[in-house]
Amino acid sequence: MYPVIRLAKEFIKYRKAPALTLGDIHVSHHMCLPWDIDLWMELNNGRTLTLYDLGRLILAKRSGLLAAIKRHSWGLTMAGAVVRYRQRIRMFEVVEMRSRALCWDARFIYLEQSMWKRDGTCAGHVCYRAAIVGPSGIVPPMQVAAAMGVMDALPIPDWIAAWIESERLRPWPPMQDAANK
Repeated sequence: MYPVIRLAKEFIKYRKAPALTLGDIHVSHHMCLPWDIDLWMELNNGRTLTLYDLGRLILAKRSGLLAAIKRHSWGLTMAGAVVRYRQRIRMFEVVEMRSRALCWDARFIYLEQSMWKRDGTCAGHVCYRAAIVGPSGIVPPMQVAAAMGVMDALPIPDWIAAWIESERLRPWPPMQDAANK
């Protein structure tokens, strides 16, 4: 089940937090609860992605993205993710989550998030590409940025540029050759 109560708690907790500009980091703290674990008594990999929502949506609020989405009747959807899991997060362990917007290209906004253990090690990292959608399809990120009052684009890091290129080369729909055999 989606952690609606935890998300509501985050919105209440950060309702008066100062606004963030593009590239600023939203920091939040989250505990791995019993319903977040898998058979190995650690944070489930799928639940990890759901918990990242808790940081990403508050980042969107604090940066003005949610207000722009509401004002223009747009929607927000995830169009892809690249994930690294490096350290186990055990039940009742508290992690620090860091969330920020990295950059955008002609179609997508790229968001980076990470979870950090108390000893300072990074437990995991994800980069999402998000699309803002309207009645006609994807809204160009420059239009979204302008609606947020942002005029300057952030530079695209080399590793994001490589991911964009790898996605361009990736076949879609997948496994077409296997289906034809």
